[in-house]
Amino acid sequence: MGAVGMGYSPLFETNKGRGRVIYRPFAISLFLAIFFIWVYRLTYIPSKLEDGNIWVWLGMFGADLWFGLYWLLTQALRWNLVFRHTFKDTLSQRYEDKLPGVDIYVCTADPEIEPPMMVINTVLSVMAYDYPTHKLSVYLSDDGGSDITFYALLEASNFAKHWLPFCKKFNIEPRSPAAYFNNIFSMAHQNNQYDDHTHNIELAAIKKLYDEMEKRIQDSTKMGEVPKEARLKHKGFSQWDSYSSKLDHDTILQIILDKKDPNNSKDVDGVVLPTLVYLAREKRPQHSHNFKAGAMNSLLRVSSSISNGKIILNVDCDMYSNNSKSVRDALCFFMDEEKGHEIAFVQFPQNFENVTKNDLYGSGLITISQVEFHGADGFGGPLYIGTGCFHRRDTLCGMKFNNGQNRINDWTNNENDQSLEENLQELEERSKVLASCTYEENTLWGKEMGLRYGCPVEDVITGLAIQSNGWKSVYYNPKRKAFLGVAPTTLHQTLVQHKRWSEGDFQILLSKYSPAWFAHGRISLGLQMGYSTYCLWASNSLATVYYSIIPSLYLLKGTSLFPKMSSPWFIPFAYVIIGETSYSLLEFLFSGGTIQGWWNDLRIWLYKRTTSYLFAFIDTILKLFGVSDSAFVITAKVAGEDVSKRYEKEIMEFGTSSPMFTMLSTLALLNLFCFLGLLREGSTLEAFEEMFLQTMLCGFLVLINLPIYQGLFLRRDNGRLPTSLAIKSTALALSLIIFFRSLA
Repeated sequence: MGAVGMGYSPLFETNKGRGRVIYRPFAISLFLAIFFIWVYRLTYIPSKLEDGNIWVWLGMFGADLWFGLYWLLTQALRWNLVFRHTFKDTLSQRYEDKLPGVDIYVCTADPEIEPPMMVINTVLSVMAYDYPTHKLSVYLSDDGGSDITFYALLEASNFAKHWLPFCKKFNIEPRSPAAYFNNIFSMAHQNNQYDDHTHNIELAAIKKLYDEMEKRIQDSTKMGEVPKEARLKHKGFSQWDSYSSKLDHDTILQIILDKKDPNNSKDVDGVVLPTLVYLAREKRPQHSHNFKAGAMNSLLRVSSSISNGKIILNVDCDMYSNNSKSVRDALCFFMDEEKGHEIAFVQFPQNFENVTKNDLYGSGLITISQVEFHGADGFGGPLYIGTGCFHRRDTLCGMKFNNGQNRINDWTNNENDQSLEENLQELEERSKVLASCTYEENTLWGKEMGLRYGCPVEDVITGLAIQSNGWKSVYYNPKRKAFLGVAPTTLHQTLVQHKRWSEGDFQILLSKYSPAWFAHGRISLGLQMGYSTYCLWASNSLATVYYSIIPSLYLLKGTSLFPKMSSPWFIPFAYVIIGETSYSLLEFLFSGGTIQGWWNDLRIWLYKRTTSYLFAFIDTILKLFGVSDSAFVITAKVAGEDVSKRYEKEIMEFGTSSPMFTMLSTLALLNLFCFLGLLREGSTLEAFEEMFLQTMLCGFLVLINLPIYQGLFLRRDNGRLPTSLAIKSTALALSLIIFFRSLA
C-alpha cells in the first residue's frame, strides 16, 4: 500500500459507457409501453374469444407478461456499462522484477473432435507470451488420454525451442504458428523494421520446421498410432502400457520441460523455456469424473505441487492466444495497489477467427461481448465463461474475501520446498496422487474448493460462488482480441452448443446455486438480474413457441389477437416493436456488426428459442424427475471441405435429420401455409386493418425462415434438409392446421 497516496499512478482506469443518458429515458418509455400492453391484455377481450377461447387470450397475456419481465431483466446488462483500460508500461516500471508466476491450463478431451495440431498451436501460442519464461508454466489436460496428443506435445516442445526466439526477435502477432503463417504477408509487412532478407531467411527456416512437425503429427493421427522410434526415444510412452481406454487408466503425468532438466529446458538462444506438463488424470468406470470441472480441479492440485503460480489462466484447446500482452493486461488489474486486492478473476471475451462477415449463425455473440458483459462489469463483474479467464489461485481454491487481509498483495511464488529438493521423476510420482479418482472423496473439492460440480456449465456457478464470497471480477475487452477460437460451422452444431449452455444455465436457476437465492444479499441486485437473464434462456422457449403458432393459426380463423390499427391500444404495441427493433439494430451496428449480420442474429435468436432452449427446458424438467440425465457434449472443431466452402459463402448448413430440424421445419411450414391461406382467401381493407399486427407477425416468420424453405425444397447440395424430414414436417404442419380447423 506504500504506493497509494501522493503520486500514485493506477495500473488501470474505468470509464462509464457513453449514451446511457439517452438510453435510460428511452428504456423507461419502452417499459411504460410494455405496461400498457399488459393493461390491454387484462382489460380487453375480443368478443370472438369470449366463447370457449378465453384460454387463448390468457396465453397471449402470459407470453406478453413473460417477454416484458424478461426484457426488464436484460436492462441490468445495459444500464451501467463500464469500459477498462490498462497501463502496461506502468506495470513494467513498477513490478517487472516482482511479477508473479502464471500457470496456464489448456484443456482437451477428444483427439478426433479436437485435432492434436490445433491443440499444440494453442499451447505454443501461450508458451510464447511476452512474459518472463521462467515464471510461465503450461499444463495440457488431456481427458482423452491419447498417446497421439502426448506425441504432438513432445513435438511441440522441440519446435518451441526455435519458435519462441523467433517470436521475440521479430515481435510477431499472433503467436500461434498456424495463425501466423496463415497471415504471413500482413505479418511480414508489419515487421518491416527488420531487415527483410534476414527476416525472410529465418521465416523460411521456421516454416520448414513447422511443416515437418505438422507432417509427422498428421501422419501419426491418420495411422492412429505413435511411430515406434518416438516410443522408444521417450520414456513417457511407457505410462500407456497399463492403458485400457480413455475411461479406464492410471494417472499419466509427464513433465516435458522444466528448469530441473538443464539439458532439455532451454531454447536455441540459451533462454529457459516455460515449464511444460502433460496430464491425463486417472479414470475409472465406477468413478464420476465430472467432465471439464474435474479436469480443472486435478490441474489445480497438480500445478500447486509443481509450479504453484499465483495466477491461473485457463483456455480451451481451440482458443489460441492472439495477443502476447494479455498476461500483463490481466496483471494490471490484480496488482493495482488501490483496487487489485478485491479482484478475483479477469474475464476476456470469447472471440472466433472463423466467423463469416455477416456471422451466419450468430456465433460472434456480439451483443453479449460488446454490451452485456460491460453492463455486468458495472454491477460487480462479468460471469466466468470457462475460457480466456485469469484467476487468483487462492480464490479458485475457495478463499473468501477479507478486505484487510487481501490488501497485502504478496506476489512472490511460494514454491513447495519439497519440490525444490526432488528430481523430476520423484516430483511426477508424488504429483500423480493428486490426480487420482479417489483423491477428492470426503473433501470439499467440487463443493467449496475448485470448480463446482453438478452442472454442465460449471464455470458459471464457480464464478457466481467466487463473487458470492465477496470478490469482484473484471471484464477486459481490448482492441486486439486476446483469444481467438473456432466457431461452429453448421446450424446443428450451433443449436446443440446452445442447448448445452441454456440447459446448464437453467439447471443453475433450479439448484442451490441459483442467483435468485444463493447470491441474494451477496452480490448486487443488478448482477443478480444479469445472471438471471442467462439462467432463464431456456424458459424463453415457451412464450416464443406460443407466439410462433397461435397467432398464425387464428389468422386463418379471422380472429384478431392484437388491437386494430385505429385503436389507441395499437400505439404501445407499435412503439415497442419499432423502438426495440430500432435499438437492437443500432446496438448491433455500433458493436461492429452489419445489417445482414443483425438479420442473421435475429434468425438464430428465433431458432435457439424454438429448439435449443425448448429441448433444454424439457430435458431439465425430465432430469428433475429422474427421467433424463445430463451429458457433456463437445462441439466439433473441424468440418469437411464442402461444409467449409458453404459456410464461407454463408449458405446455411443442415445436412442431417434431427428433432431440432423437425421442429424448425414444422414451425416454418405452419406459418407459410397460414400466410398462403390468408392470401388465398383474400381480405377487405377493414379486415386487414383489424389483423395488421397478426399478419405482420406471420409474414415476418415466413420471411426469416427463407433458408429453411430453400433447404427443404430448392437446394440440391449435401447441406440441404433430407427429403424424409421435408415430408414429415409438411405432414405435421398440415395435420396441425386441419386439427385446428376441426375445432372451429
